[in-house]
Amino acid sequence: MSVRVAVVTGGGSGIGAATARELAGDGWTVAIAGRRPGALDEVAAQTDRIEPVPTDVTSEAGVRRLFDTVVARHGRVDLLFNNAGTSAPAVELDELPLDAWNQVVAVNLTGAFLCTREAFRVMRSQDPRGGRIINNGSISAHTPRPRSIAYAATKHAITGLTRSTALDGRPYDIACGQIDIGNAATAMGAGMAAGTMQADGSVRPEPVMDIAEAARAVRYMASLPLDANVLTMTVMATRMPYVGRG
Repeated sequence: MSVRVAVVTGGGSGIGAATARELAGDGWTVAIAGRRPGALDEVAAQTDRIEPVPTDVTSEAGVRRLFDTVVARHGRVDLLFNNAGTSAPAVELDELPLDAWNQVVAVNLTGAFLCTREAFRVMRSQDPRGGRIINNGSISAHTPRPRSIAYAATKHAITGLTRSTALDGRPYDIACGQIDIGNAATAMGAGMAAGTMQADGSVRPEPVMDIAEAARAVRYMASLPLDANVLTMTVMATRMPYVGRG
């Protein structure tokens, strides 16, 4: 089997780290990007198939360096998992500072665009041509939580990014899909089990699922031949209050 090369952003922890390990276990060479070199090094130390490339996805020049580095080392990019993300403080809408809004947009949306643009540039000109881009959306791409306007708005926007990329990638054998994950047991989602605000204003604990299930779902999407694509996938804790009245 020829070498398959993946770039995973937000790879120093959570879903990014779990996905990098899952892909590496399936034979991929994985470059993990993130702003915390120490965290990246810890993940990379677990296998020789993962390598750290410290990157701020909000930096245009930094993202270009990321992809140039991976191509220089391995000759190509077969997969981008746009996973880097952040959220704003859970405050009333009129109390959200513009700086907090801009930071969420910069990481969740602009960062995903910058990485998509560079992956697209590489994938359409490499030989063999093409590749796959998987965007980490969220169930918030469809149903927001209270006091999460910045996060919800950017995840709705990720759906537009996914579908536009899927369309524009067709002539170049570039597939693009989105995975919407609900209540994976990560540090970011740790508060779910303790209690989180519901639409009616109450605070109740919510079930969570093993983070490994999200990573396995990404691996499945990545394993498909380029003439097949999962455009959208939702993987979530079965009993979480998302479908219907919960």
